[in-house]
Amino acid sequence: MKICFYQRLAISLVAVFMLVMIACFYSTNELQKLTQQEAEQKLHLGLAEHLVQDNPLLKEGVYDYKALGNLFHTLMILGPNFEFYYLDPRGEILTYSAEPGKVKAKKVDIAPIKHLISDSKSFPIEGDDPRQLGRHKIFSAAPVYNDNKLQGYLYVIIGGERYDSILANLKNSQSMREIALFMLVGLTLLLIALLVIFKYFTTPLRRLSDDMEKVREADFHRDQVPRDLAVWNKNSHNEIDRLGCAFTDMLSHIDDQFEKLSKIDTQRRVLLADLSHDLRTPLASLQGYIETLALNEDTLPAKDRKHFVDVSLKNAKNLKHLIDQIFELAYLEGGQVTLHQEPFPLGELLHDVAAKFALDAQNKGIEIRVIPNHFEYHVFADIGKLERVLTNLIANAIRHTPANGQVDLAVAIHNDKLRVDIRDTGIGISDKEIAFIFDARYQASNTEKDTCSHAGLGLAICQKLMVLLNSDLKVESKLGKGTCFSFELTLVNGGPLAH
Repeated sequence: MKICFYQRLAISLVAVFMLVMIACFYSTNELQKLTQQEAEQKLHLGLAEHLVQDNPLLKEGVYDYKALGNLFHTLMILGPNFEFYYLDPRGEILTYSAEPGKVKAKKVDIAPIKHLISDSKSFPIEGDDPRQLGRHKIFSAAPVYNDNKLQGYLYVIIGGERYDSILANLKNSQSMREIALFMLVGLTLLLIALLVIFKYFTTPLRRLSDDMEKVREADFHRDQVPRDLAVWNKNSHNEIDRLGCAFTDMLSHIDDQFEKLSKIDTQRRVLLADLSHDLRTPLASLQGYIETLALNEDTLPAKDRKHFVDVSLKNAKNLKHLIDQIFELAYLEGGQVTLHQEPFPLGELLHDVAAKFALDAQNKGIEIRVIPNHFEYHVFADIGKLERVLTNLIANAIRHTPANGQVDLAVAIHNDKLRVDIRDTGIGISDKEIAFIFDARYQASNTEKDTCSHAGLGLAICQKLMVLLNSDLKVESKLGKGTCFSFELTLVNGGPLAH
């Protein structure tokens, strides 16, 4: 199960808070313990010395250990907070008052005792606890002399085993109350902090959720969404702001896609209607002539029969040409065209295409020129697709150029590329219409009519082919003075242009 961001935040906050609370409680307890030990040790620092000075058994030297043990027993009854031990100069325990087996150690480390007797100011000083090996407690100590000779030490443990047992029970009860109270207050503060933090973090999320709900209710149409959507800061480091900006951008993108799809759908409907009409015209004519031939096969003169067959063939060619253009445009829009790019001499291609239209241009009194007439530059492109573009553009130029006009295929180097211009001296295109000439089925109002059927798909096909060739088909035109279509090709190598 994945944990969301706010759940991780809450768990982390609780964990950190609990660690801080435990650390504070432990530190406070240790500080209190050290302070209490220092106070008690300073308070009872002279206890052992006074006992040595005031008690004859210790003041005159210890010879009766049994009597001394009884003394220790009496003192422990009067002061159950203390434990009394008599040590030799090396720290060996000579006598004490305790039940058998209670005292585990036989010797006490003498260094802390000497440290305390030397009037050290660093408290608390802890010494060995004879009743628990490895444990240390605060103490009071004093040397015992006999004839100015060190006989041993009186070693008094402050806070003995019985005292520790009673204190531990009291502390457990008090600690539980303190912990319970501390946890109650801490959890209450934690709950308040979490509520404030969650309020702070969830407010922008709630705003974003409300915006999404409004957009969903508007069926994702931007123009139908209320104007009170939240404004997000794109440059913010807050993830919610960036998410809100992404949502706004996505909404704009979806709205643009809706508009484009709507326009495309409208264009397709119009295109389908126009193409249906264009297909119906040659098809109806073809059907009419064939039916006439079928019904009057025996009565029609040979001349009329030949005329009907020629017209039928012409309509069939027009129909095939229109269908081929429709399929070509469909393949280009569907991205189903494969490029076969290779380096080749552009001059040869231009001369070949010009030669293909030489007879049509001659019949109309139009001159086709390649400028310069000879050059050796190679370009990298799909020669078949480029020939298709040149064929469409030259055919359009011849169709819209009157007699005694010119169609030039000009080549020049531009920005490290080879620029190709197809210029004519034809009727031109008006400024109002030039922006629409690459739309499918669009034909300018001054389009020249001829005997062939034109679907208005040629320039749309040319533009899409040039996009595939990583180029851009541009147009410049002046009404009544001619038109120039141009594009650029990747230059491979070659010699200088020659006239």
